[in-house]
Amino acid sequence: MAASYKKLFKLLIDREMKSKELAALAHVSPATLAKMKKDGVSVNSDVLIKICTALGCTLDDIVEIVDDEK
Repeated sequence: MAASYKKLFKLLIDREMKSKELAALAHVSPATLAKMKKDGVSVNSDVLIKICTALGCTLDDIVEIVDDEK
């Protein structure tokens, strides 16, 4: 099992928000958000909480667990 953050980036598109804006709002590095664009990458739960707080959403809104066996 792996984490996919496609839901996060879809949410940003829907809100017409750039990753750089989210990074500033959530107090996370732009490099961390760039890393999250790759499925299966581990991200600290503190980062996810900061993102959810900044966007006013839940983890379910930004993370999806996917089967990484193909």
